[in-house]
Amino acid sequence: MRYIFKCMSKNIVSFSDATIAQNGNTVLTNVSVDVPEGSFVFLIGRTGSGKSSLIKTIYGDLELAGGLGSVGKFDLTRLKNKEIPSLRKTLGVVFQDFKLLPDRSIEDNLKFVLKATGWRDKNKINQRIDEVLEMVGITLNKKKFPFELSGGEQQRTAIARSLLNDPKLIIADEPTGNLDPQTSQEIMQLFKSLHQKGMTLLMATHDYQMIVKFPGKIFKCEDGKVFEVIAKT
Repeated sequence: MRYIFKCMSKNIVSFSDATIAQNGNTVLTNVSVDVPEGSFVFLIGRTGSGKSSLIKTIYGDLELAGGLGSVGKFDLTRLKNKEIPSLRKTLGVVFQDFKLLPDRSIEDNLKFVLKATGWRDKNKINQRIDEVLEMVGITLNKKKFPFELSGGEQQRTAIARSLLNDPKLIIADEPTGNLDPQTSQEIMQLFKSLHQKGMTLLMATHDYQMIVKFPGKIFKCEDGKVFEVIAKT
């Protein structure tokens, strides 16, 4: 049965008694986490606590080692390699180090993703690029290359890239880790505005100041476990 979590459709991500492993080593056990549609969820913990491994499992970079897991309509316990591109098309992923193609302009970085995910109409491609750049507040010349941009501009471009296919979930893995405090605040305000428009966000961070200023549901990775943290009011 492909969609074992169909009855839990209000959760865009669900894990139940799951095991997360990398390179044959168990990283997290007994993981039970739900990310409801339209929520803003923080995943916190020290470097090496398993945050990135859990995120990699969500977007299919790591196989689910045990238990149950689903992302949208995809059952991670039965996910086939040929299904991973379709899974990732439903997600937008933002990384700490931006991962922009250095030899391509802003425009060509975004075109590359659209063409790789099946877009063919040039007018629609150009229109979508303009739409996502406007959504993230980019007013730069689209012909500029990543090395010509500040860290904040590169991250905004990376966020724009994550929005191209109108994802059901945006995953951000330490998105402010390479940014100065002021730029980090601006990027977090951008994520907050996207959430207010109805987008679901899952953000891994070790910056506890961000959690205080941008409250959401909190899960913590620690000692091989994941548990929900109830924020103090």
